[in-house]
Amino acid sequence: MSPWNQLRIKETKTEVAENTQQEPDDNLIVLSGCGTSGRLAFLLASSFNNLLKGQSKKASYCYTIAGGDKALMTSQELPEDNPELGIEMLEKVRKAVSFNMARSDNIEGWHSTFQQVAERIQKLHDLHKGYIINPAIGPEAIAGSSRMKGGSTTKILLETILLTAHKAVSDNSSITDRCLLDMLKSYEQVHKNIYSHSTKIATLVKHAGASLQKNSHIYYIGWKSLGIIGIIDASECVPTFGADSSHVRGFVNNGFEEMANNNGDLSSLGPEFAISHEYFLKTVLPTIQENDTVVFIFTLDDDLKEIEKIAWQVKASTTNLYAMWHSTTEHQVPQQLEEIFSVAINVTWPKLLSEDQGSYIQRFQYELSTKWVLNAISTGAHVLKGKVYYNHMIDLRVSNSKLFGRALSLLQKFTGQSKSKCFEALLQSIYETDELNEEIKNVEISKHIQWAATMNKVVPTAVVTLIRNCSVSEAKTRLASCPIVRDAINACMTGSGLKRTAEQRETDEKEPGE
Repeated sequence: MSPWNQLRIKETKTEVAENTQQEPDDNLIVLSGCGTSGRLAFLLASSFNNLLKGQSKKASYCYTIAGGDKALMTSQELPEDNPELGIEMLEKVRKAVSFNMARSDNIEGWHSTFQQVAERIQKLHDLHKGYIINPAIGPEAIAGSSRMKGGSTTKILLETILLTAHKAVSDNSSITDRCLLDMLKSYEQVHKNIYSHSTKIATLVKHAGASLQKNSHIYYIGWKSLGIIGIIDASECVPTFGADSSHVRGFVNNGFEEMANNNGDLSSLGPEFAISHEYFLKTVLPTIQENDTVVFIFTLDDDLKEIEKIAWQVKASTTNLYAMWHSTTEHQVPQQLEEIFSVAINVTWPKLLSEDQGSYIQRFQYELSTKWVLNAISTGAHVLKGKVYYNHMIDLRVSNSKLFGRALSLLQKFTGQSKSKCFEALLQSIYETDELNEEIKNVEISKHIQWAATMNKVVPTAVVTLIRNCSVSEAKTRLASCPIVRDAINACMTGSGLKRTAEQRETDEKEPGE
C-alpha cells in the first residue's frame, strides 16, 4: 500500500473517530450503496451498532440500500436507476461513506452521469463531508461481478477504517500505521486459512453444481451473521446468473429478529422473503429431494444441540449435507455432529482475543472467510450449470441500466455485430418478436428494463438470433434443446464459424500478465 493511500485511510479514520465521540443524535454515520454494496452497508452498520451497544453507547450507524430492505434478500436492481428515491433515502445524511463504481453512463431522469456524480462526491470528500470507497483491484473472476473481489475489498477497507477508529476512541489514543497494518494482516490470515481448505471447497462446488444441473436447489442454513452472509450470497445469484430466487436460498436463526433490519419482518411480502429456520423446517424441508444441496454455516459458540437436531431432519431427505464451521484452537467439534455431514470444513482460528475489539476482528474473519466460500460455491455451481461463457455472465438478468448496457456489450463482443444491430436483437429477445415497431424502439430504456426483468434467457436468445440469423422462436428452441446455456451457444458458434473469432477476441482483450 502506498504512503499516500495510508494517509488517506488514516485521515478517513480520524474523521470517523471524531464522529463516534459525538452524540449520535447530532452525528450519524451513514453507509450507503446499491446491490452488494448496500448489503455490505447493512451488515457493517449492524456490526458497529452492536459494538457501540456493548460499550453502553447509542447506535450511531445506519444504512441505505437501493430498493430498500427488500433488496437485502432478493434482487431489486431497478431502484438503482431511480435518483429521486436515492435523494429521499439520503436526506438525513450528515456524514456518509458511499461505495460503488462510477461509470460515464447517463442516468435516466437525472441531469448528470454516474461519473459526474462521483466527481461531486469527491469534492465533498475534500471538504471532509463525505467519502468514496472505490477499490481498484483488477479484473474479477467473473467479468463485471463485483460481489466477489470488489465486495470483499470494500468490506476489508471499511472494517479496517471503522474498527481502528473505534479502538482509538475507546483507548483515547491516536491512530498509527502499526494499528492499520495489524488490522490488515488479520485479513491476510483469513486468506491463508481458508485456502488451506481448497480441496474440500472444490468438493462442495462440484456437488452444488450437480444440484443446479439437475434443476435442484442449494440451501444455506446459518446462524447469526454467518446466516446473513448466506442470505446475501443467495440474493446475488438472480441478477448475476439469471437464476430463479428459489435456486439458491439462505435462512438464518430467528429470521428477521436476527436481521434487525430497518423495516422489520418482511415475510408477509411473499415466500422469497421468508428467511427463518422455522419457515425452512415447516415449508421448505418437506420439498427437499435427494439432489438438493444443503450447507450448514455456524460457529462452535452457537447452539450445537439445535444444529444437530436440524441436521438430522435434513439428512432424512438428502445425503448432500455439508457444513462450514468456525472454531478456536481451544474448542473441538463433537464427533457425533461432525459425522452427520458428508463434507465438513472446520476453519480453526487462534485463541479469541480478550478485548472487545479483538472479538470483532475475529467475527469479521469468520464473515469474510464464509463469504469467500459461499461465493465460490454459488459461482462455481453456476459455472458448472453453464451460466458463464468465456468468463462472462452470459445469462445475466437484464434488470437495470447497468445490466442492460452490459448485455449490449456482450452481444457485440461475441457476435461482432454493430451496437445498433445488437440493440435491435436485444429488444427482439425481450419482447419475443421478430418485428419491432418504431414505438417499441423509441421508448425509454427503463421501459425495456421493466419488461426484461421478468424474462428468462434474454441475452442467450439474442446471441443465438445474431449468430444464426434466425427468428426468436428458433433461438429459444435451440436453447431449450440444450439445458446448459454455454454448450448451446458453443454449438451455434461452431456451426457458424464464429467460435474461433470469439476465442481470439478474448485472448486479444486479456490484460498483460492476466
